[in-house]
Amino acid sequence: MIRKFKFEDEMHESLQCVPMAVRRKLDRVGLKIGLEQWKSLDRGERLAICHFPVDSPEECDGLGVFIREAMNRRFGVEPKTLTHAQRASAEPPASPPGRLVANARAAGFDLSGEAWSQLDSDERFALLKMGDAETPSHNLAAALKEFSVPRDCAG
Repeated sequence: MIRKFKFEDEMHESLQCVPMAVRRKLDRVGLKIGLEQWKSLDRGERLAICHFPVDSPEECDGLGVFIREAMNRRFGVEPKTLTHAQRASAEPPASPPGRLVANARAAGFDLSGEAWSQLDSDERFALLKMGDAETPSHNLAAALKEFSVPRDCAG
């Protein structure tokens, strides 16, 4: 099963980009697949990765084996392995990072600690990936709206 966000609807139709839920799975498994590598996988491989469960260590290991074998078949190389810190990013922190809060505010939303606590871990992960950067994703505002983060009345 894959978590589908409305702001990614087009992405789920084509699978030409890596959906947010897959990015979280990859972080959990500890592997990095580049966009060109993702696009080079056949649709069946991309769908399998999308729907593969990662709720237990065994499931994570199974997905890791599947991805490594697919990458070896397609490219003759292993996917990049993430560091422990990079893998830890699959589990969002208890409070929103300051840069994400600032980027949300710049987009017209008030991502307070209370608003953050109302989000589930998939939503938090998505916001971190899109908004905890110097240059936030063009989808950040759409995600904040979809996740019912309050508008910033001060702005």
